[in-house]
Amino acid sequence: MNKPILVVVDKHETSLPFVEQELRKRYSADYEVICGPSAEAALSMLQALKDEDRQVALLFTDQSLPEMTGIEFLNRAHNLHPNAKRILLVGLNAWENRETILQAITFGKIDSYLWKPTGPLDERFHSQIAELLEAWRHLNLPRLDFVKMIGERWSARTHEFRALLDSYDAPYRFYDAYSEEGRALLEEVQLSSGPFPVAIVGDGASRRILTNPSNEAFGRVMGVSGDIQGGDYDLAIIGAGPAGLSAAVYAASEGLRTIVVERGAIGGQAGTSALIRNYLGFPLGVSGFELARRAQDQAWLFGAEFATFREVRGLCSDRDKRILNLSSGEEIVTRSVILAMGATYRRLGIPDLESLVGAGVFYGGAVTEAQAMRGRRVFVAGAGNSAGQAAIYLAKFADSVTLLVRGSSLATSMSDYLITQIGATSNIEVSLNTHIVSGHGTPFLEHLVLQTTPSGETRTVAAAALFIFIGAQPHTDWLPPTILRNGPGFILTGTDLINDGRLPETWQLARTPFVLETSMPGVFAVGDVRHGSVKRVASAVGAGSIAIQYIQEYLGQPF
Repeated sequence: MNKPILVVVDKHETSLPFVEQELRKRYSADYEVICGPSAEAALSMLQALKDEDRQVALLFTDQSLPEMTGIEFLNRAHNLHPNAKRILLVGLNAWENRETILQAITFGKIDSYLWKPTGPLDERFHSQIAELLEAWRHLNLPRLDFVKMIGERWSARTHEFRALLDSYDAPYRFYDAYSEEGRALLEEVQLSSGPFPVAIVGDGASRRILTNPSNEAFGRVMGVSGDIQGGDYDLAIIGAGPAGLSAAVYAASEGLRTIVVERGAIGGQAGTSALIRNYLGFPLGVSGFELARRAQDQAWLFGAEFATFREVRGLCSDRDKRILNLSSGEEIVTRSVILAMGATYRRLGIPDLESLVGAGVFYGGAVTEAQAMRGRRVFVAGAGNSAGQAAIYLAKFADSVTLLVRGSSLATSMSDYLITQIGATSNIEVSLNTHIVSGHGTPFLEHLVLQTTPSGETRTVAAAALFIFIGAQPHTDWLPPTILRNGPGFILTGTDLINDGRLPETWQLARTPFVLETSMPGVFAVGDVRHGSVKRVASAVGAGSIAIQYIQEYLGQPF
């Protein structure tokens, strides 16, 4: 097998040999390194590599080249090798070109910029390259198949299960149950008719075979869903999105015995974001999965416990204790609780499309399904940041992406940097004042029926997939009535509990509720599940950390 290739173009006689030396020293065992000063020569070489069906992983260039700018070179190289990561090499004068770099990233002309190495053992240089290579590998090299998953491609449960595996970056490979490889695997394990999905975990004597397993059962087999240690906890956090993970880090680091209960994958809705570019400290962006993984590791290191794939079914108060009842039959006794269950995308409520969920219609799921969209025409419904991020990510694979927006502008609901990037992406179209009326297809989505307002004109368009991001619905149906919520179900906290100068009758304490505290003393709410929250990752992280201050004050009070 030919090695993937790293290509460097730099006219500077001093920096090019140094960059080449650093790359060869670290990566030549697994990658071929090709370096030169000429952009035109590099483009001719890249054309030859394309003709040979060779893979180019990374393209590096200085901005100042004799024949063209570095960004122009990367643009032309991208046409030949669209899967290669494009990196602008910058030197000590990079701050003079800040606007150029920012525009190149915003308009999708480069994937990253990289400071040239300042000497041997420049680990910042190599750490960024390692991240870029990992991102490229994830999308372009065959995935390890410690887990072989066989399912019906357009089944809702298959889609749900694949999304779960992707959210944990599990080493798996998916096989369509009706493909030649899929049928052979099913015959091997004598499960030709399922029930699907079928998961084959491991090889040899340790191999496990599961048929349509529950998330909890699969989590136990994979070793990510352990036993609850039990005893009394200081704090139980329900939900492991950014708010819950932030609370876990700060609580555990300050000595509180903490457990996090999550019914699905770590990271919540944010964990499915392909790239979060406006989070503090990540100028080149960070995937939701990576941010969540780091936060979980950090909380675990401080001593927080995690009970994943468990759903909380009940919450009650017993004097100074709060008791959680789980779907697994387990019980958690704790002195305080943080509700951080987040929210899911609202349903369209169109029967013809609801029947096609997982069969071309997806709530979220852009990361999971993106590679299957190559060469297809896809649609994204929504006008928020999640919809914008999904559209940009899908555009890397799909032939065309149309963003369906009910309103007359994106500016009221989407960050400016995303609007700019969408406008600069040639295969993304924005359709304003557009409602989805219906859709049809057998056995998967084939067409959408769209209506333009206020004219009322309808049109039918061919569609391979529809990804839906149309607002949030909080996971609060299971809460007791003593925890007050607004009409849509978001939890009321702090001063929002005061109505006409009065606290609810259920509030029996002399003091007023703390900030972020619900109508049940000792139970707090943070993140998207709380009424009035700002739907941004940084806001959720901040609320999670702030809640710990009030929990410590609450726990220090006499009961």
